[in-house]
Amino acid sequence: MKPLVFQSDFGLVDGAVSAMYGVAYSVNPDLKMHDLTHDITPYSIWEASYRLIQTVSYWPDDTVFVSVVDPGVGTDRKSVVARTHSGKYIVTPDNGTLTHVLRLDGISAVREIDEQTNRLPNSGESYTFYGRDVYAYTGARLAAGVISFGEVGPELPVEDLVRLPVVEPYLEGAAVCGTVDVLDVRFGSLWTNIPRELFLKTGAEYGDRLSITIENDTRTVYRNIIQFARSFADVYIGEALAYVNSLDCMAVAINQGSFARAYNIGTGNSWRIRMEPFRI
Repeated sequence: MKPLVFQSDFGLVDGAVSAMYGVAYSVNPDLKMHDLTHDITPYSIWEASYRLIQTVSYWPDDTVFVSVVDPGVGTDRKSVVARTHSGKYIVTPDNGTLTHVLRLDGISAVREIDEQTNRLPNSGESYTFYGRDVYAYTGARLAAGVISFGEVGPELPVEDLVRLPVVEPYLEGAAVCGTVDVLDVRFGSLWTNIPRELFLKTGAEYGDRLSITIENDTRTVYRNIIQFARSFADVYIGEALAYVNSLDCMAVAINQGSFARAYNIGTGNSWRIRMEPFRI
C-alpha cells in the first residue's frame, strides 16, 4: 500500500475534497491518505506546479500524488500519470502542473489515463469533477496496487508534456536576477527562482548588505538595502532580510511581518527581482 497525497484548489468549505477521499476509500479502506494542500490559489497551475516540487522529494518512493488544479476541465487536455526520476507518481491534468518537476526532478515516463477502465463506475456524464471521477479513482487504484503504472493507459512522450513558460535566473555584472516564483503564503515571504549557488557567485556573504530591486514588468515596486541573514532572528522585528529558503533558493522577508502585503508584491514571470552586494 503506497501513500496517497492530495493537492487541489478546492478548499475545505464544501464536500469536494471529502468526495475524493470517499472515492479513494471505496477502492481500499486501508489506504493511507494525506494532504499536501487544498489552498492553491484558484486556477493557479503555476502555484500547483511549485507546491509539488516543494514537497515530492521528501516522500518515500512509490508515493502517489493527486494534483487537481484544472481550469480546463472538460476540454481536450489530457489526463496523465507521470513517474518521476525520484520514484514518485503524479496523477494530474497535463496543463503545466508538471513544469517544476520536469525541470528540477525529472520525469522518466508518462501515461495517459484510459478513462474507459480508470474512471469511477456510474459517474455518469459529468465532465466537471475529474478530481473525483478520474484522478482520485486512478490514484487510489495505483496506490492500492489494483493497477500497475503500465495499466494506467498508453505511454506518451515525456517531451510532449505541457510546460509553463519559465524565466531562468542569470548573473548581470555583480548582480543576480530572477523572478518571484511564489509566496511563503502564511508569512508573506517572497520565494525566488534564484538558487543559492548562483547567488553566491556575486561574492555576497552572511551579514553583508544587499541592494534589492523588485519590478512588475517595467514598474519599480521596491528598492532598498537589506541584510543577507542566516535566519529571521538576525535582524530586528519589522526589518527586511534576504535569506536562503528551504528549497535552497533566495527569499526576501520581513521578520514577523508580511513582505508581500507590505509592498503589494505578487508572483509570476512578470515579477522580477535583482540582488546585488551593496558596496560603499
